[in-house]
Amino acid sequence: MSQQQQAQLSGKDRSLFQLVVKHYEAKQYKKGLKSAEQILRKNPKHGDTQAMKALIINAQGHTDEAFVLCKDALKNAMKSHVCWHVYGLLWRCIKNYEEAIKAYKFALKLEPDSQQILRDLALLQIQMRDYQGYIQSRRTILQSKTPSGQKNSNFRQNWTALAVAQHLAGDLYDAERTLTTFEETLRQTPPKTDNEHSEALLYKNTIIAETGETERALDHLEAFYNTSLDRTAAMEMRAQYLLQLDRKEEAEQAYRALLDRNAEYRAYYNGLRKAMRIEDSDTQALKSLYDEYAKKNPRGDTARRVPLEFLEGEEFQETADQYLQHMLHKGVPSTFANIKALYSDLAKRETVQSLAESYLSGTHTPLANGSADRQVNGNEKAETKQSSFEVSVLYFLAQHYNYHLSRDLARAMELIDKAIEAQPEEVNHHMTKARILKHQGNRRKASETMEKARTLDERDRYINTKAAKYQLRNDENEAAITNMGKFTRKEAVGGPLGDLIDMQCMWYITEDGESYLRQGKPGLALKRFTTVYDIFDTWQEDQFDFHTFSIRKGQVRAYIDMLKWEDHLREHPYFSRAAISAVGIYIRLFDSPNSNGLIGDPKNMDASERKKAQKKARKAQEKQEQMDAERKDAQKTASVGADGEVKKVDTDPQGTQMVQTKEPLEDAMKFLTPLLEYSPKNIAAQQAGFEYLLALRCLLAARSIDAFNPLNHEQAIRLRHTIQSAEEPLPPQVSEALEAELSPLISHDADLLKLNSEYLTQNNESAAHVQASLRTRQLLDPKTSDDNQKDIIRTLALPSVSLEDAGRGLDLLNEWRAESRYRDDFIAAAHERWPEASRFMTQAA
Repeated sequence: MSQQQQAQLSGKDRSLFQLVVKHYEAKQYKKGLKSAEQILRKNPKHGDTQAMKALIINAQGHTDEAFVLCKDALKNAMKSHVCWHVYGLLWRCIKNYEEAIKAYKFALKLEPDSQQILRDLALLQIQMRDYQGYIQSRRTILQSKTPSGQKNSNFRQNWTALAVAQHLAGDLYDAERTLTTFEETLRQTPPKTDNEHSEALLYKNTIIAETGETERALDHLEAFYNTSLDRTAAMEMRAQYLLQLDRKEEAEQAYRALLDRNAEYRAYYNGLRKAMRIEDSDTQALKSLYDEYAKKNPRGDTARRVPLEFLEGEEFQETADQYLQHMLHKGVPSTFANIKALYSDLAKRETVQSLAESYLSGTHTPLANGSADRQVNGNEKAETKQSSFEVSVLYFLAQHYNYHLSRDLARAMELIDKAIEAQPEEVNHHMTKARILKHQGNRRKASETMEKARTLDERDRYINTKAAKYQLRNDENEAAITNMGKFTRKEAVGGPLGDLIDMQCMWYITEDGESYLRQGKPGLALKRFTTVYDIFDTWQEDQFDFHTFSIRKGQVRAYIDMLKWEDHLREHPYFSRAAISAVGIYIRLFDSPNSNGLIGDPKNMDASERKKAQKKARKAQEKQEQMDAERKDAQKTASVGADGEVKKVDTDPQGTQMVQTKEPLEDAMKFLTPLLEYSPKNIAAQQAGFEYLLALRCLLAARSIDAFNPLNHEQAIRLRHTIQSAEEPLPPQVSEALEAELSPLISHDADLLKLNSEYLTQNNESAAHVQASLRTRQLLDPKTSDDNQKDIIRTLALPSVSLEDAGRGLDLLNEWRAESRYRDDFIAAAHERWPEASRFMTQAA
């Protein structure tokens, strides 16, 4: 509290104010609020107390009221650093970090020596990656004193924090100098067991290495190599430095020492190969190297598996035969997963298939060392071993024929049924059958089969989650959440779903949202996708905890890695999936503003369908009104938990308010902006951006990623058609800039129908390209509707057409509101080609 503010209070009230601060820090908000109100009854315009009260009611969830009160506090005490500090904390709470930094800086002008404000400012600066500002703040903290009068320069963590700031800003020599300066202030060498000192030395060594002075980095490492507590890291760094300095013999010894510790880490083998000067073409030397370690580690896998990547011909066949027999006799379930990476090579894929088929037919030559447990006693045990081997082969071949590069689903189903007949209680066999059914398109049977696999081992969390995932793919949301509830906390608020959201189970939330999207429930879908967005926001916010914790604990290298990972956080595939789906929903909501949350345009509905949609909308509205009433009741009973945190009430559980948004494009940008910023090479993201106000930019970016993507053709013609058919010409400057980029793709006076027809002729063997061309023709000339629908049916006869292509074709017919005869013909033809596909099976029946 400032001196001016102190003077306004009596001694008793000053003690009471300190109690307010104490209660706030202890999260005893009710007590703190009571004490603050006691002060304000006597001093209603005491700014610092008003600010502290604002902080407390903000913690109770009343952010708007807190801002109003804090602004009143600032009016009453404009020169109080407490008020400005609290104002900054409120801005930070709503993640407006720029305004928070401004408030902190103003508070520092009033109280330059405040350690708390300095630390809060530094935290925001590193969070915002303002490295120069962070350097300045950390240097100020280092040169100041603690409230107890101790120099901050006596604490290693303050020096380390400054070095980190300089390191992140690219000032490597300054960072090294900062760490060295602290080391020189030590009166005695820290004990060998001092983990913080050991980590600081390794961190300093990485900084030296980043300067490019490898020789100096090695000399520095050698000085503490024998006493480093992170032995593995020190050994890896030393081996790497020796290799970079071309000291091959020493590097070879270093990598062999690492392999003696861990013979399963492939990077060590790669380092050893380089140290021994073994070229990739010298397969014999490579084979000898891996054989050496295979003998040393008979239970290991890497030394046996890696040679399959560089061997060819008969050598590959012989080695693959040994590897497969060894693994299949042992009954290792992951055998196929280990070798499927080889399938990009056609010759190797065929060799593996030939070997596995020979095992099944019994025409192979059994190897004496085919299994680590090959020696058996008695015919009965030998027969059991052989039967186990045959089942392993059946399981392996079923996975082989289910794999997309060697797919033969009928053969795969035949083999897995035999494996299940031999071992009906084996979970993996039923899981593989479910995957085969999934690839056949039979989502219902796939879900049922995976559920059966789950019942064989109800204590296994993995198979439980797989069953839930397949149920979501079959749009069985209730069954899926019931299964997930078997492994969630029973006391969790919101039930199993609430616990999954608390645990940030993104795969489930994403799959759940995509399921609701398929069912035409955009509100619930948006609810799930927004939850994924919020999870990534939480991860970014969680950095605040580590900015101080990691420095205090001395885990600096891990902290630097975390910051680098956070900088690319939204490149994660789950964020891309959720964001692209959410953007698509908002775009459709913008295109159909009167749809009442239904995906589809009421203008394209007939009278009966429009009536059904309106009835559904009324029911949704009634349900929303009921939920609003329940929400008000819940808000009345909402209270603060035992930990002082407010129990949050979901005011829109069905996502109704989300689909009733008045600004769908602005809401879409919340997802689209980080998507385009962090995943610029994601073509689906660029194509989603085309639908917004970024058409040309995203079109050019998408073409640079994949010029032959069929959607690029459609979007390019749509853009040119929109410009040609515009009622009013574009402003000259806009038109000139647009034509400069678009004309090289499609000239301003191009015959779009002719251009599209040529594209169709050139790509008439690809279902996806034909669909894009027909969709474009429908746009340019709606009179071709009958021909387009007939041509969509003809795509099912293409040799390369896939089940996914067929699904998109049916979606296209639905989008065009095709005549029932065309839809029926399409479904019948698709059912004939994919008789197990549930999407066509049920409708064909």
